[in-house]
Amino acid sequence: VDLAILDGEAQPTGGMGISRQLKNEITDCPPIVVTVRRRDDRWLATWSQADAVLVHPLDPIAAAEVVADVLRRAQAGELPAVSRG
Repeated sequence: VDLAILDGEAQPTGGMGISRQLKNEITDCPPIVVTVRRRDDRWLATWSQADAVLVHPLDPIAAAEVVADVLRRAQAGELPAVSRG
């Protein structure tokens, strides 16, 4: 897996919880992008240890830019860092 995009609003276990678990349990965890419904939920990306966060409604151009940025940073060895998309 080169990149995981997780839905932060999924039930019963949201993408934020899964992101945090993957980052804590997998030594060479792939980059993770989490989507959230509200702009106010972006702070949870810090807790989830996601590498980037996207806010609904998703703008296809902005989403593509965030994904490309995360993949570039991963290839350059510059992760982890939470990006604001």
